[in-house]
Amino acid sequence: MKHHTPGEGQTVQYRTCPLCEAMCGLELTIADGQVTRIRPDDDDVWSKGYICPKGATVAQLHTDPDRLRVPMIREGDAWREATWDEAFRRCEELLHGVIERHGKAAVSAYIGNPTAHNFSLARYVGLFMGLSQLPIIYSAGTVDQWPKNVSCMMMYGHMWWIPTPDIQRTQYWMILGGNPQASQGSLLACPDILGEIDEIRARGGKVVVVDPRRTGTADRADEWVPIVPGTDAALLLAICHVLFEGGLVRLGDLTELVNGVDDVRALVADFTPERVAATCRVPAETIRRLAHEIASAESAAVYGRIGLCNQEFGTLASWLIDVVNILTGNFDRPGGLMFGNPVAWSVNSLPNPEFAGGVEFGRWKTRVRGAAEVLGQAPLSCMAEEIATPGEGQIKALVTIAGNPAISSPDAGLLDAALPHLECMISVDNYLNETTRHAHVILPGLSAFEQPHFDDLITMWAVRSAGNYSPPIFPPADGRPAEWEILLRLGALIAGMTHDGTDVAAIDDGYFMALAMAQGIDASAIMDRYDHRGPERLLDLQIRSGPFGDRYGEQPGGLSLQSFVDQPHGIDLGPLVPRVREILGTASGKIELAPP
Repeated sequence: MKHHTPGEGQTVQYRTCPLCEAMCGLELTIADGQVTRIRPDDDDVWSKGYICPKGATVAQLHTDPDRLRVPMIREGDAWREATWDEAFRRCEELLHGVIERHGKAAVSAYIGNPTAHNFSLARYVGLFMGLSQLPIIYSAGTVDQWPKNVSCMMMYGHMWWIPTPDIQRTQYWMILGGNPQASQGSLLACPDILGEIDEIRARGGKVVVVDPRRTGTADRADEWVPIVPGTDAALLLAICHVLFEGGLVRLGDLTELVNGVDDVRALVADFTPERVAATCRVPAETIRRLAHEIASAESAAVYGRIGLCNQEFGTLASWLIDVVNILTGNFDRPGGLMFGNPVAWSVNSLPNPEFAGGVEFGRWKTRVRGAAEVLGQAPLSCMAEEIATPGEGQIKALVTIAGNPAISSPDAGLLDAALPHLECMISVDNYLNETTRHAHVILPGLSAFEQPHFDDLITMWAVRSAGNYSPPIFPPADGRPAEWEILLRLGALIAGMTHDGTDVAAIDDGYFMALAMAQGIDASAIMDRYDHRGPERLLDLQIRSGPFGDRYGEQPGGLSLQSFVDQPHGIDLGPLVPRVREILGTASGKIELAPP
C-alpha cells in the first residue's frame, strides 16, 4: 500500500477519526509540533483507505483558537480564565448551595451525543451518574434513538444491544428512514457504506430505500419507495401481514427461541396492504412484492434509523424492523440483522442492575407535563419547562456534558430562554457556544489529539470485530485533568463530597475492581500490573476479558491493549457471528417477539 514518506524533521502517526461511527483510519504527518498533513491510512484494517472530508480536517479542531484550554468562570456577563482548583471550588460552592436550598431534586444533567465518541466520557459517564444519583437525567438519546433502546430492551432484555445489518454479506438491504450518504451510518458502524451499496448490487443483490425524500442514498440504490412521513409502522405491519398470509414465515434456527409469533400474527391480521396503501401512499402491489423479495432473498437485512425513531409511531416502527427480520429468518445469521461482537466490551453492554427485576416504564412522571419515565430518562423536550416553571422540584442546577441542547433540543428556543434562570450551570465542554454561554463554569476537556482513542459503545453495532488503538499525539498542559477526572469530581460534589475531600484515585480503583469482578476477574490479583489509572487501564481490562482476550494469562495468545499498541493499523478478528443466545437477558431467556 502507498504511504507518505516523512521528510526530515517529520514523523507519521496513525489514528482513528473520532467524529462518527465510520471510525476511519487516518495517517497524520507531524512536524514542529503540528499536524501538517492528514490522509487516509491505506493499511487500516477497518477503513482500508476511506475517509470523508471531516476526517481530513480534524486537526483544525486541535488548533482552533476558539477551543477552550483552561476553565472559565462567568461573573455577570463577563468571562475570566481560572485555575482548575479555583474552578472546582466554584462548582462546589454552586452545587452545594443549590442542594442546601432546594434539595437534590433540583439538580439534573444533560448528556450530549459526543460522549459516545470520547475516550474518557464514554467509559466514565455511567460512573458519573452512579456517583451523583441524580433523580432525572436528560440526554440526546431521547431525541436520537430511544425508541430503538426501548424495543431492544423489551425483545432481548438489553437496551444497548441493538442488532445491526450485516451489509457486507447481505444480498438484499432495505433502508427505512436512514440516509447513509449523509450520515455514513447510524447504529451501524461500517466504513464506506455507499461503496458497500455498490458491492451488494455488484454481487447480484438489491438495495431498496424507503424514504419520503429522494436522498443521495436512494439515488445509489436499485429502488426508491416514496412514503408518507411517519407511516413506516403501517407499511411494516402490512409486510408482516403478507409474510403470514403467504406462508413466508421462516424462523430457521431460532424457532425454539422465539415467543409471541402467534401474537404478532393476530396483531397484523387486519393490516392488509390494501388497507394501509392510502395511508402510506405505497401501492398494495408494491408492499406485497417487497415482502416476497425480503422472504425469498438468499439473505436480507431490513434496517430502520432516525427517520423511524423521530416520529409518532417510532417505537412501534423500531420494533417492527426486528420483527420482519426475525419472521423471515434473517436474524442472528450472516447477511441479516446481527449483534456486534466487540473486541473490547463496552461498559454499556453490561446488565443494568436497575432493571434486574425486569423493566417497567412510567415509574415516575415529569413534574410539569407528566411525561412518563422511559428507561430512566425523561424526554429532552421536557427540560425547558422543568427549568422555567416554579414549584417544588424545579431544576435549579444543571450539568451539561459534551452537548449543545440550546440549538439541538426540540423547541430549542424555549431551552435557550430557560437556561438563564438556573442558579447553577456547569458545562464540560471545549467551546463557548449557544448552550455554555449560560453556564457559570465551563470545564474544558482535552482535544482528540491530546488523549488516546479506542471506540467503545459504537463497536456494539459494528459489522466486524475490529479495533484500533490511537495513542495521544500531543501531551496536554501539565496538571490538566482528562474528562474522566472532571466527571468523577463533579459526581462526587453532587453526592455531597467536597473538592478537597474527593479521592479520585480511590473512586477509580473501586470502579475498576467492580468492573473486573463483573467479568470474573480477580481484581486484587491484577491491580499491581498497572502504574496508571483511568480509561487506558479500563481499556486493557475490556480487551483482556473480551471475546478475544488473554484473560490475564488464562488464554495464551489472547489479546491485550499492548496487542493493539503493537499494531498501529489495527487488528481485525473477522465478521459477525451468531450471538443471540449469549446476549439474551429477558426473563424467559427467549426473544419476546410481541412484548406488551
